[in-house]
Parts: sequence; structure tokens; C-alpha cells
Amino acid sequence: MSFSRQVSQALDDEHRNNLDLLGRAEHAFARANDPEIPSLAGRLVRHLEHEIDRHFGFEEEQLFPRMADAGDGDLAEMLTEEHDTIRAVAEELLPLARAAAAGTLPAQDAGTLKRLVLEIVERQVAHIQKETMALLPLLDDLLDDDTDRELAFAYAAD
Repeated sequence: MSFSRQVSQALDDEHRNNLDLLGRAEHAFARANDPEIPSLAGRLVRHLEHEIDRHFGFEEEQLFPRMADAGDGDLAEMLTEEHDTIRAVAEELLPLARAAAAGTLPAQDAGTLKRLVLEIVERQVAHIQKETMALLPLLDDLLDDDTDRELAFAYAAD
């Protein structure tokens, strides 16, 4: 999909990269003893530690208030609730993913790690689909050129 605003395009690019990572993680963690698990676990750790908070924080602080002001507060509220749920899963998943990346995951935690990876994949994929279909097109209409440029620079610098 192509968007006319820099902010929409930047978020869409991140979504696509995240979908790639999530798809790889789902495939690897669904199978036991996949040799890619430590590498993917490391990528998931970086994703969970940095990208989720950065991406969600930007949306919640910069975009959702503008949406609410424009009359789209219900969508902003629903997306914020999904952010909170994803953050809760990420918080539980993070220590296990760190251990898997380091090769120190206790065998008894492998099932929990798999369950949490598959849960975060499911939740994030559904969330990204909603944002792609509803949020990003809305931003194309909501943001003017100056605001779009200002927000795009701020997001890129973060």
C-alpha cells in the first residue's frame, strides 16, 4: 500500500519489517529445536525493548490526540487498549526471549516461550492490519504538509 504522508509511510515501513520478523518467529518457534531460534530471539528482544515502546509511544503521544480532536477518539482508544495488551505480553515474553537468545533458556520454559511468541505474533499481526486499514489512511487525511513533515522528522530522530 502506498501512502501520501511521510508519517503514514514510515509507520507502514515499520509494520512491514515487523511482519517479516513476526512471520519468521512464528515459523521457527512453532517447531521445536529450530536452529534459527537464538538469532530470532535476539531480534525479538530488540523489537520488544525498543521498537514497541518507540512506535506505540509515538502513536499515543503524537497521533492519537490529533485523532481524538478530529472525532476519531474511539479508534485511538481501541488501538491504545491493544497497545496495552501487547505490552503486557511483551513484558512476560522478554526475559524468556533474552534467555533463548543467550542459549540459557531452561527446558521447562520452552513451552511458555513458544506460547508467548505465538501470542505476540497473533496480537501484533492483527493490530498491524487494523492500523494499515484504518489508522494510516486516516493520517493521510488528518495531517497537513507541515505537521506531517514535523512529525516525520521527530519520529526519525527518536
